[in-house]
Amino acid sequence: MLKLILAAVLAFGAPAALKAQASFKMLAPAQGYALYNAREYPVMLSGAVFSFGMSSVHLKLYQGYVKSTNALLQRLKELEGENKTASPEYAELKRRFGWEFNGMRLHELYFSNLGAAPLPAGSSLRAALTAQYGTFEAWEASFQALAQLRGIGWAALVYDAPAGRFHNVWINEHDGGVPAGTTVLLVLDLFEHAYMYDFQTDKLRYARAFWAAVNWAEVQKRFGK
Repeated sequence: MLKLILAAVLAFGAPAALKAQASFKMLAPAQGYALYNAREYPVMLSGAVFSFGMSSVHLKLYQGYVKSTNALLQRLKELEGENKTASPEYAELKRRFGWEFNGMRLHELYFSNLGAAPLPAGSSLRAALTAQYGTFEAWEASFQALAQLRGIGWAALVYDAPAGRFHNVWINEHDGGVPAGTTVLLVLDLFEHAYMYDFQTDKLRYARAFWAAVNWAEVQKRFGK
């Protein structure tokens, strides 16, 4: 996977020095160096949320992000051990890390906020959203409007704890658009692989199906109040 990443970087005119270093042998992790493990999401394969076919494809893509995150961490550690932190390869892989890591973590947040558990009428999250938006339904309409924007990315509800405010935000390409210091409470994957298999180009129908399947107990837990 990482070789494909490097090939893509090179295809866009990477320096000759990086081309010379682009081929490397993956080594076993150093002792005590923990890697990430792909998590399991039985609800996604149950057919209760989306079809088994679409969910299988989606989970396989997520596993690829986990593998790529681990590969990047290993290679960066190798380069640091070889005192090559000034190399173009190190610089490009450092820049790439946030994209792969967020691709992994946003998928985990997405899968785990599915499962069709209702949000109680008296929940603190519902009360806080109502206080800011006037009604819970007004916030919902804002989030649904966000989900219909053109393009690929993620629709997310984030919470700015220092200010006590919520924001519905568009996250573009995993690593662009997450307001620093906020907590992601609810996230909707809007890359085509997340819905084309079951819904074709009907993003509205996908967004409604997602809404019906939200695990509000998990979202409330992330809010933590």
